[in-house]
Amino acid sequence: MSRHVVCSADELPPGSRRTAFVDGREIALFNVDGRLHALLNRCPHGGARICTGVVTGIAQSSGPGDYRLERHGEFLRCPWHGWEFELATGQSWCDPRTTRLRSYDVKREPGASLVKGPYVAERFPVVIENDYVVVETR
Repeated sequence: MSRHVVCSADELPPGSRRTAFVDGREIALFNVDGRLHALLNRCPHGGARICTGVVTGIAQSSGPGDYRLERHGEFLRCPWHGWEFELATGQSWCDPRTTRLRSYDVKREPGASLVKGPYVAERFPVVIENDYVVVETR
């Protein structure tokens, strides 16, 4: 497993969503009331971009004529065919035995805890001489 910084926390406030590309995969990120979720942005059923789906709850019933929406904000409904997935796990509720949406660990970390990468851009000294900007190369 590798770690990737995908955005700053203020770019994903509660109630928002966005996508990020990581290692050639498009990841859909959700912030639902401060809970962060990351899912592969492709519905396993029809291939829809799942990031445009509806965040919702799930209908529960104890019998005919009795139904209620529970666990609001814990499920994502595919925009194409309405398949529902649990945001925290990617578990399908339409075909739980064989279908799942890949989920990824996601968390908020302070910038000071991130490790610098090994890549450093080449830099050149810059000076101002008599109102001209001068770049020095070696």
